Amino acid sequence: MRFIDVFAGCGGLSLGLLKAGCEGVIAIEKNPMAFETLRHNLIDGERHQFDWPAWLPKQAMSCEDFIDSYASEIVGLRGTIDLMVGGPPCQGFSTAGRRNPTDPRNKMAEQYLELVKLILPTYIVIENVSGFNIKFNEAKNSSDATGQHYKKSYADFIADELELIGYNVSRGKVNCADFGVPQNRYRYLIICSLRNEDDLLSTFSNSRSGFLTSKGLPVARPVSVYEAIADLQTNDRKLVENQDSGMRGFLEAIYEQPEVFPPYLAVMRQEYTGAPNSRRLPRHKPETIVQFSKIQRESTPGRSLSKEARQRLGLKKHAITVLTKNSPSPTITTLPDDIIHYNELRILTARETARIQSFPDWYEFTGKYTTGGKSRKNDCPRYTQIGNAVPPLLSEALGCFLIEISLKASNVVESNNNGMQNESS
Repeated sequence: MRFIDVFAGCGGLSLGLLKAGCEGVIAIEKNPMAFETLRHNLIDGERHQFDWPAWLPKQAMSCEDFIDSYASEIVGLRGTIDLMVGGPPCQGFSTAGRRNPTDPRNKMAEQYLELVKLILPTYIVIENVSGFNIKFNEAKNSSDATGQHYKKSYADFIADELELIGYNVSRGKVNCADFGVPQNRYRYLIICSLRNEDDLLSTFSNSRSGFLTSKGLPVARPVSVYEAIADLQTNDRKLVENQDSGMRGFLEAIYEQPEVFPPYLAVMRQEYTGAPNSRRLPRHKPETIVQFSKIQRESTPGRSLSKEARQRLGLKKHAITVLTKNSPSPTITTLPDDIIHYNELRILTARETARIQSFPDWYEFTGKYTTGGKSRKNDCPRYTQIGNAVPPLLSEALGCFLIEISLKASNVVESNNNGMQNESS
């Protein structure tokens, strides 16, 4: 199954599809930092490579520029692409912050639709935050929101457009924790087929047990944070200078591989014995550590600190959560200081957030770790790359599911053709 990934970010969706056995052709991502991580690991990686066309440079570009510059070549892909996936930037839809119907990033969903019309892949998967399905009915200027569609959610708008093109559309929410990701991360999925295949989302949800069993992961309960990151704790390990961030003065703990792997860690460490990158420890001020200690005492582990507790502690942050070791994490965001470690007075390392997002340890994140100020608008540092990503375990489950139903559909067609030939003879 050959696929194109649009709004690909650092490669979470592509990675899962490749691990499922799909073949990557093109990945479109406009941010150079995120694209470099994607290119380094998947497009020209040691473990995976894309079947990248010679006419397309391997560089960051927007979906709009891709269409404007290569329309004739894109049309030439028609009939060779089985699957198109993507998650249009979600900041305008997110329920974690203020929803903005006039956010220009919301228009990128329409660019995605334009690309669909040019390629007409057999299957389409669109992934976004759960707020993707909330109606934009509070836009001050409806013409600046979604035009004549401003009273619909973007999910409604996209589903209607895809049905007009000829797709059978199935959509709804899934929790990534149901597919082995140690995180309660609710996402909105739209799964479409040009074939006569209905209610694919329900069929996909019903495939979880078989997928988890194939990965050696528990079916009856979610994977906990402790199972995901316990081996990355500092404990009494020797601290050495971090070498992969390009900045002096940051430390990391020497990694010691456990002798026995719990099931989730076995998936993360599969065919890899080295130390994962992006383990730089935060450099907290003493007063910050004291504040974290107070937060741990005030909080209910696994739940966002209450408004009253935030006021008592003088915190301006909208949300901050202390992890509970025996449960999944709350949603990993692009802000590293939203979550505090369950038994260490610090925020998580980038690698710990990657583990919770289900990126395997061999996957190397590139670029700066964090950003701030005016640079925040254009930069996509490691924490942001990871927080924006589709968990690879979820996308691997999707890839396995789509390959299976595609093979079944092909077998039905072949059987029908053989029957017709027998009748004619």
